[in-house]
Amino acid sequence: MATRRATQKPRPEKHNRLDVFPAFMKVAGRRVLVVGHGGEAAAKLRLLSETNAHIVVIAKNIEKELAEAVASAGAEYVAQDFRPGLLTGAAMVFSAREDLALDKAVVDAARIMGVPVNAVDKPELCDFYTGALVNRAPIAVAITSTGVGPVLARHIRARIEAMLPRATGELARLAESFREAAAAMIPDGAARRRFWARFFSGSVASNLYAGKSDIARNEAQRLLNGIADEPGFVWLVGAGPGAEDLLTLRAQRLLQEADVIVHDALVPAGVVAMGRRDAERISVGKRKGAHSVPQNEINDLLVKLGKDGHKVVRLKAGDPMIFGRAAEEMEALRAGGIGFEVVPGVTAAFAAAASAQLPLTLRGVASSLVFATGHNARSETLPDWAGLALKGSTIAVYMGRSVAASVAEKLMAAGMGPQTPVAIVENAAHANERQFAGQLADLAALSVRDEIDGAVLIVIGEAVGHAALEHAEPLLPQPVRQVVAA
Repeated sequence: MATRRATQKPRPEKHNRLDVFPAFMKVAGRRVLVVGHGGEAAAKLRLLSETNAHIVVIAKNIEKELAEAVASAGAEYVAQDFRPGLLTGAAMVFSAREDLALDKAVVDAARIMGVPVNAVDKPELCDFYTGALVNRAPIAVAITSTGVGPVLARHIRARIEAMLPRATGELARLAESFREAAAAMIPDGAARRRFWARFFSGSVASNLYAGKSDIARNEAQRLLNGIADEPGFVWLVGAGPGAEDLLTLRAQRLLQEADVIVHDALVPAGVVAMGRRDAERISVGKRKGAHSVPQNEINDLLVKLGKDGHKVVRLKAGDPMIFGRAAEEMEALRAGGIGFEVVPGVTAAFAAAASAQLPLTLRGVASSLVFATGHNARSETLPDWAGLALKGSTIAVYMGRSVAASVAEKLMAAGMGPQTPVAIVENAAHANERQFAGQLADLAALSVRDEIDGAVLIVIGEAVGHAALEHAEPLLPQPVRQVVAA
């Protein structure tokens, strides 16, 4: 009788396979031993103190750091040298004796007793590794480099810490309290999955993360009872000046939760791409002088999406509340009965100042800061802030490239010295950022420099003289010197 060989898919290359299998061990109420006397033992004790294990520290004498850790963790201290009998009934053991031979003695004894063992900083002796831990109890995330790159594991942990709100565990516990009811009231598996998707990414989670636990529970009950579909919600989110790592943690989280992202043209594609993969993306393409979607149509779109029950991120460059026309959108959402929240972003003035190491306020030089645009709503240039500039304020002018000559003329006519320092930052916080430096009298040159076509932020005031602009390009183009052959 012929045997049929199963067709197997080729396995990944060996270097792409793990030498460990990730698992979480149950330690609640069980004895976990730490054998050691000093700082290494204290570090493991502090890590274990984030669990409900019964921690036992074993060493004849211990150093002050470990004694303090024992007291802080409420651990048991056995003041005697290690002996194999102490391993009886242990769930696991850590050897931190800071000596290869002594650690190996613990490892050998643990293996005879069938107790998993970790020898601190000696990966070749370990049965298991401890990962860099992100604790959102009952949610836990652990990262290991299998001893190859522990510093890299800590960096990854820091990024995950930033991504997971502190209330993630509270959200998990709230879900657990609804689990039996959801199983009983929503027998259909697909419908139940939709319920949990809404639970973890809708108004329930949003209210819990905002510290409104009572409202979150009420929203969860409404969702479960099916009294009404989960209401739509709109977040007006500041995307910052462009660099992805300047996006706030809350903005990152909301981009992953939104099912529709409405974004401006000035928001970089890399930031928009941080949204959920299956989210609908709608570009409203707003640029100076080329608004592909009028503001009133954007307002109507946000209201319609909210009424249709969508979770919407309205993604705006910089900060929504600074020249972002957020007031009009908030008014429309209020009138339409749509819930909304504003999530601030890093505005262009702060990004430009950081890049140029430019103190926007400076003791004895500039005690106030003015955000201004080159035009008001009636397209008038410099309508009302020249006087503030004369009193020592630092002026950050947004969208001022086309009116730079008029701004300079009116400021000098109002009495500001033509030698007042000026800085211009194009595409602040982007990879193609450029900086220019000059004086107020030079500012008119900006209007005719067609090669400066990115988003421009102009900073005017004496504080600019204290910026690190030694490598900035001159605002006034330098004349080309001709060499005449002899």
